[in-house]
Amino acid sequence: MADDDKKYSKQLIGKTVVSKTGKRFGEVGDLIFETRSGELIHMVLTNPTAYTEKLELEKDKNNHILIPFSAVIAIGDYMVIAEEDIV
Repeated sequence: MADDDKKYSKQLIGKTVVSKTGKRFGEVGDLIFETRSGELIHMVLTNPTAYTEKLELEKDKNNHILIPFSAVIAIGDYMVIAEEDIV
């Protein structure tokens, strides 16, 4: 894998999360991963939009919205997710 293909966690924090149809969800506030395997499990959403709040998605113990990392389909200027994979 070329270095250009790698994304470091510090590059993901603060990215705007949008659906592939362009709906804004919020921003990546943190990442949750499995410590043994390093597998990314969830993104912790900060600054959620009103639309996101209505979806009643999974939340952590601090009431932050969690987006499964498996829903991510692209990472660039934005973190693009497949909305159908989270609702």
